[in-house]
Amino acid sequence: LGLGNTCFTRDIVEYPRNKYFSHFGVYYGERDGVPYVAHLTCRDSDTKLLLYGRALRSEVKLDPLELLGKKYKVNNMLDDTHPPRDFHGVVKPAIEDMMGREVTFDILFHNSEHQATLFRYGVKKSEQIDEIYKYIMPAWKKLFKEKQL
Repeated sequence: LGLGNTCFTRDIVEYPRNKYFSHFGVYYGERDGVPYVAHLTCRDSDTKLLLYGRALRSEVKLDPLELLGKKYKVNNMLDDTHPPRDFHGVVKPAIEDMMGREVTFDILFHNSEHQATLFRYGVKKSEQIDEIYKYIMPAWKKLFKEKQL
């Protein structure tokens, strides 16, 4: 993980955060020799969202690759089933179009992984949510019933 990984534009970069979650971005390329990643960011960490509900204001930002974490890996998880879109023709303009706009962050329907796959492939997919969905939904349903969420 981390240094020594070669990233190419439009690669999906995964930053493991804890047992269940990773943060995802799309490799944007270098500016003044510094590698940048486009990612959906919000003011709270992904894990807090599980406790405090879903929708938060967020935005797509460009940040230096290493600023998001020293541990990362390239994870183009849908390459087997979806062709990646052209970077200069499609992905880069899509990223630039989204930057600075307010997006509603939703752990189930629009998280950083959804945003990254949307940029690279044009489809929204979050494998980590598919995986934990079966664990968190029963707990959430209970909280909804008790009007705590």
